[in-house]
Amino acid sequence: MLNIVLFGPPGAGKGTQANFLKESFNLKHISTGDVFRKNIKNQTPLGNLAQSYMDKGALVPDQVTIDMLSDEVSKNTSAEGFIFDGFPRNTVQADALESLLSKYDAQVDAMIALEVADEVLVKRLLKRGETSGRADDSSEEIVRNRIQIYYSETAILKSYYQEKQRYHGVDGVGAIDAITARLNAVVKAL
Repeated sequence: MLNIVLFGPPGAGKGTQANFLKESFNLKHISTGDVFRKNIKNQTPLGNLAQSYMDKGALVPDQVTIDMLSDEVSKNTSAEGFIFDGFPRNTVQADALESLLSKYDAQVDAMIALEVADEVLVKRLLKRGETSGRADDSSEEIVRNRIQIYYSETAILKSYYQEKQRYHGVDGVGAIDAITARLNAVVKAL
């Protein structure tokens, strides 16, 4: 089982690149955002709670996120591996993911981080907000707040995975196919 954490700030291109990686390596893509939206659309208790945080551009509490993702993994135990997109976001979630995967005699094999400058992120997210209808992409203030939260609360995972010798940084700027090629090279080398 090959398990990858696809990492980067909001707007780095994780969702786009995860779609290519899942096809290339036959992995199940679990996007925290998609899982949240499904729960929100279905108005589950976890979905309603998550929505209240997302509308403010804040991160959803750990246990809500962990519960949602654990459910998705348990529904896909026959997968050849997973791409986790938007999870974990902190060391509590990273430890929870390791514990979850250990139940299946697996671990996170690599964290691959898409590295993108802040101004590029802001432009990408505001452009996405023009068509997505997502409240968290509609305002520059909210977008910048999300990026700042990423740096203050989430970027610490870089050192978490570096200590485990599982961190790989990839330039997330340029043509989509060029970024995909850089990611594929990292995965093939695992």
